Amino acid sequence: MAISPADARAALIRRYFDACNAGDYDALMSCFTPDAAHYFPPGLPEIPWRSADTISRKWVWCVQNLGSQWTIEKILCSHDSNEAVIEWTHWKREQSVAQRGDEWYVFDDATGLIKEIRAYYAAPTVSNAQSLPEVNGTRMGELVDFDYAGRGYHLRWE
Repeated sequence: MAISPADARAALIRRYFDACNAGDYDALMSCFTPDAAHYFPPGLPEIPWRSADTISRKWVWCVQNLGSQWTIEKILCSHDSNEAVIEWTHWKREQSVAQRGDEWYVFDDATGLIKEIRAYYAAPTVSNAQSLPEVNGTRMGELVDFDYAGRGYHLRWE
């Protein structure tokens, strides 16, 4: 049985997150078109990230320097377009902070690879960790009064 395009996109997103968590440059590169772009909300340096090489190098840096790990909370893939949206948590273990958010993905029609990611945060970036609420020893950038635990979201990175 052939895999549907939506299932192939979901599998690629999961492979991308596995590569991010492993800090695996080559595996990250294999997820993107060469000219891919990753857009972010204001507040981060050197954004947007343009090219598969830049995106891959930046995520490897985050794993090596921030102890970054990511969990996927939800994936929704369109059945009639080359797009998907996910909800994630980015755990910065070295700083004991985490950021929740969403990303919108656009896939290349010819290759099926990721050509664009647009990140949206559930709260301001976690650069001012002292102002964030603490959950299980981690300062969390997340929506106010949303029942993350009750809805089955990850409360720790492992």
